[in-house]
Amino acid sequence: MTTIQIYSANACPYAHRTRLVLLEKNIPFELIEIDLQNKPEWFSQISRYGKVPAIKHGATEIYESAIINEYLNEVFPEPPLLPSDPGKRAIARLWIDYANTRFTSAFGKLLRGKDETEQQQGRQELTEALLYIESEALGKWSSEEPYWFGEQLTLVDLTFYPWFERLPTLGSLRQFTLPAEATRLQQWLIGLRDRPSIRSIENPVSFYLERYARLAIQPVAVGAVQT
Repeated sequence: MTTIQIYSANACPYAHRTRLVLLEKNIPFELIEIDLQNKPEWFSQISRYGKVPAIKHGATEIYESAIINEYLNEVFPEPPLLPSDPGKRAIARLWIDYANTRFTSAFGKLLRGKDETEQQQGRQELTEALLYIESEALGKWSSEEPYWFGEQLTLVDLTFYPWFERLPTLGSLRQFTLPAEATRLQQWLIGLRDRPSIRSIENPVSFYLERYARLAIQPVAVGAVQT
């Protein structure tokens, strides 16, 4: 079997997703760490966008985490990481799209917001996203079962998790915490953290604080004079 090469960066939540998929499927891989502040010239031939993750599997080269993860799930079908029912599989893909277009955007806006207005918008959007997940996903699809779609771990769980590992940094940098009413979300997170794949590559909060502190500029009040 051809060993997969994954081009990754330890702090990157998108690469984190794909490393978790590889571990959950017990796929042998070679980890190649990329310094995103000083990317080697050859990397653009692997990842046309110049981003991680990217993989090389024989002659196949793929970038973008959601696409990579679907590829891995198809080429290495056991254990399956999408529901077998086509309807539920479509719903899973909708949640992955929600993560990529709404949830991560709100997280980034709060972390990187250049002023109080932008950060407050990010705070509101992230709170709304978390409560939406609480009521429309975990509250409906999984009830009291451990994962997004019940007993079966899926790509949806692994797609969202990296941001929850990084969520405590928002507590330190932006005084933001998981809403108290998101009890089902808290249970989901506790269950995920017990998985060997999660534990094997998790980083302490201090690791993310050190890397994200430079992104979290202090807000400038709208209309303030800068000198």
